[in-house]
Amino acid sequence: MTDVSAPAVRRPGEPVLTALGLAAPDPDPADASPHSFPGGGRWRTEVPSCEGPEALAAVLEESARLEVPVHRISQGSGVWMLTDAEISEMVAATAERAVELCLFTGPRGTWDIGAGTRTDAGGAGARARGHDAVAGCVEDAVRATGLGVRCLLVADEGVLWTLHRARAAGLLPADTTLKVSALVGPVNPASFAVFERLGADSVNVPGDLTPRHLAEIRRVSAAPLDLYVEAPDDLGGYVRMYEVAELIRCGAPLYLKFGLAKAPGIYPYGAHLRELALASARERVRRGRLVLDLLARHGADGGMAPLGSRLPGPLSRFAASS
Repeated sequence: MTDVSAPAVRRPGEPVLTALGLAAPDPDPADASPHSFPGGGRWRTEVPSCEGPEALAAVLEESARLEVPVHRISQGSGVWMLTDAEISEMVAATAERAVELCLFTGPRGTWDIGAGTRTDAGGAGARARGHDAVAGCVEDAVRATGLGVRCLLVADEGVLWTLHRARAAGLLPADTTLKVSALVGPVNPASFAVFERLGADSVNVPGDLTPRHLAEIRRVSAAPLDLYVEAPDDLGGYVRMYEVAELIRCGAPLYLKFGLAKAPGIYPYGAHLRELALASARERVRRGRLVLDLLARHGADGGMAPLGSRLPGPLSRFAASS
């Protein structure tokens, strides 16, 4: 599970800046993550916001054309916005390519009738408001896993704990993985460790965390970390391509998420947003190509986890019976 070695990489602008006497200080060895994915590799890739079978097909076609390896494809509108036939089509398409499919579970507060999320304080955000919202998330989880989905995206700590307990009790397939949404991502080592113990198999953290913040998290947890290399505008719109090698060094095991800034939101998705969704899906893959090319130019493209790998390895959990 550990891999303390990290290959030397060329830092952006390094040869010219060194010649001019402006070389950056050497990276702090203490910030290097000692962890890796089971089976090897320090990073995987994810294409988010893939909102249905047609967008999924566009992502798979574009990833083949641009030779962008994809480990996971995720959807943001929710299980309840897809028919059984659409889910089954997505499951079959991703299984054929050995790509993990992750679907969002259930109602969320930002779509609810509660007014708190419309205030400056944001209320409870995307969390599930009340018993019925939790029940809706559980319903989505049971339906999706029954159709073959094995990764569920959650935006509420209680939903996460409930689904983990259901998994431990055999009410959901044992190989189901639970992914924490960027809408509730933790921002410090203590909270990250709590999400892991509640059942998270990978955890989105906000796109503005620094490499040092990631190194701090890695001192308490080996749970895979999800990070937008380029974040949607509603999550900050950050574009961090030149930092990717350092983010991997400090944050491994890490999913590199190819988001898209300056793109209108498409949740909840429907056919009225078709052209936008397809164009956005293709451009996210192209952004991935740009990231991979940059890593290659800097000699930092090694260490990718094998394609088809999806499980997180042993993680720390609270007792599921409590």
